[in-house]
Amino acid sequence: MTEDEPKSESLMDRQTTGEDRVRMFARQLSEPRTANWIASNAGWSHGPTKRVLERLVDDGILHRDDTGAHTTYFPDYRRQAITEAIRLRDSDHTVEDLTERLTEMNAQIRGWKDEFDVESPNQLRGTVADQVLDVTEEDRRREIAREWEQLQRRIEIVGFAIREWDFLAPATEHSEGQS
Repeated sequence: MTEDEPKSESLMDRQTTGEDRVRMFARQLSEPRTANWIASNAGWSHGPTKRVLERLVDDGILHRDDTGAHTTYFPDYRRQAITEAIRLRDSDHTVEDLTERLTEMNAQIRGWKDEFDVESPNQLRGTVADQVLDVTEEDRRREIAREWEQLQRRIEIVGFAIREWDFLAPATEHSEGQS
């Protein structure tokens, strides 16, 4: 390894297999992607990547969409949301902590709505075309739109975890409550 090589990349290559990397990228997708895109990002060849993706489809972890020009793969977003809600429930956070975080996220979105006089991330993106902005401001608005969408998804998951707090409790808490 030379001094110019990033240590994280070489560490990732040494400590993960191609299959590990494909699974990692596939589970973190926020939009449907082709096998070629996943293979490229995972640093693995197309054939083995496609076989791993098909196994993930067979296992119900990914979905495959054959309706477009290219087959795409995407995670089961419901499964991801439930898994994340369980992780939040099992963490050191209290329901009060999560409620406070939910309030902060909603305030952030209200701030963007007020600042830009828009109601959605796509309306914010539209302001880039409607107004004469410098490149820095255009980039800032696009980044805020992406953050806004991510925050909306996060709000849904945190809200679900709060609403289902008792249901999501570990099995040991359920059995203790029945004693």
